[in-house]
Amino acid sequence: MTTKKKVSPLAKALLETAGDMRSAGLMDEASYDKITVRHLGETGLPELQPISGAQIRAMRERARLSQAVFARYLNLTVGYVSQLERGAKQPTGAALALLNLIERKGIDAIR
Repeated sequence: MTTKKKVSPLAKALLETAGDMRSAGLMDEASYDKITVRHLGETGLPELQPISGAQIRAMRERARLSQAVFARYLNLTVGYVSQLERGAKQPTGAALALLNLIERKGIDAIR
């Protein structure tokens, strides 16, 4: 879902200043992204990819975690992780976002 907002002249000036601060090393990427999303909408955010049960199980096994520990990191129940791995359920919302992050950057991204 992409949201297109009308950008006011003040917001344009703020975004330009934030971009200059980021380029000069005075602002980190996370702060810049937060400002950008707030003023431009979610057009610049990465699109979440669907993740299969086999991929979820492979991620967990790569991290050498039990289902219980993996569930704890994701703030999910063990039963739900089991259902995801079997393909009985598909991850959505925050769980899908965290799983996409783990897929891209590894389990250390959320530890």
